[in-house]
Amino acid sequence: MLNQPFRPETRTVQRKGSPAIRSHHADLCVIGAGISGVSAAVEAARAGREVILMDGLPALGGQAVNSIVGIICGLFGNGPNGKQLTHGIADDILRDLGATGDVEVRMGGISPNVYYNEVALGRWVEKTILAHRITPLVGAILRHVRTEGRRVVALEIATRYGDAEVQADGFVDATGDAALVWQAGLECREPAEGVIYGSQMMVIENFEPAHAPSREEMSTRIRKRGAHYGLIRRDGFAMNLPGGRTAIVNMTHVETPLDPFEASRKGIEGKEQADCTMDFLKGEFPQAFGEARVRAYGLPGIRQTRWIVGCHHLTVDEVRQGVQFEDRIARTAWPLEQHHHAEGYVWEPFAEDHVHYVPLGSLAPPAADNILAAGRCIDGDATALSSVRVMGPCIAMGAAAAHALDLAGTGSVHQIDLAALRKRIATNIEG
Repeated sequence: MLNQPFRPETRTVQRKGSPAIRSHHADLCVIGAGISGVSAAVEAARAGREVILMDGLPALGGQAVNSIVGIICGLFGNGPNGKQLTHGIADDILRDLGATGDVEVRMGGISPNVYYNEVALGRWVEKTILAHRITPLVGAILRHVRTEGRRVVALEIATRYGDAEVQADGFVDATGDAALVWQAGLECREPAEGVIYGSQMMVIENFEPAHAPSREEMSTRIRKRGAHYGLIRRDGFAMNLPGGRTAIVNMTHVETPLDPFEASRKGIEGKEQADCTMDFLKGEFPQAFGEARVRAYGLPGIRQTRWIVGCHHLTVDEVRQGVQFEDRIARTAWPLEQHHHAEGYVWEPFAEDHVHYVPLGSLAPPAADNILAAGRCIDGDATALSSVRVMGPCIAMGAAAAHALDLAGTGSVHQIDLAALRKRIATNIEG
């Protein structure tokens, strides 16, 4: 009877000895479920491969969702009529979120940019992963990488539910911090001096877009009045999101160290900076932000920490010259955007006809046959990476990594047929 009290039965358990390790095998293991990792996983699944997609967070979507980036940058060429440079899952996101009013392509500025609802994008990622029969593993902390010669053969993983092991023929390091490459004992790069700052993003609600100041007016006011409110960064923006009285706010600069204790402390400091930003917005632009309140703080948004040493070190000169590498796999026209001092950043935009490229060699550690990086941890100098670590080209990098490893099979990514790879990713590099 429904009105009878429910008394669930329980049993007493106690751990004895070492618990069993859950093991899983796939054709491809993608570590990092941000936009580049999701792109790699989906492209590999569409190619008929069995895929596992891992992330250290307890949710998929990486920084695109959980750090509330809010803007897909670098997807279009420069100028008011810049053409779309990356396709694949970018097309799917524009179509599916566009149908529900959760994404908006806005013309003007340096190039068209794509603004999105981070909640809708998060659900899109989850539904897409399940629809392609990709195996997700979240809350997965990489503890050890087992290698045999030039190949990674297995990953040892810790989760709150017990340990796991993942075996695969190929691996994509889309962690952002080159965690797989680092744990495999391969060479990596870190800034020799100074800091590359991240941002503490937040979403605010009860915002009045009709009274919003222009970006230029906002920047001018921050420079004049930011110190009064305790702002560290003296530039930034608040931009309305699709579908309501909400906006993303990016006016902070936060250190993002790799030390676990320092990273934890800096994450809290980032929210304190965001609170100062909220005071500034309410005090200086009350018509637009007087009734606004924080809806969500993102996780710390990281621009650069550690990245791989690859077969090709992408340089800022190659970016400025738009070098068309024989093994090019991604392209963008996004400006050089260096966040290397606390008060602001250096912004170097390109001409309307400019496009620059990412070579496969920048994704490939020379001492490994079955690993490719994708996203912000590929090889390049810090300034070059500042123009290719945004979401548009990261989608293309993920797709290329998946197809290159698919072509390699149980062989080496250093010996694949480049013509065959170019044919697969033609819409991301040609035309």
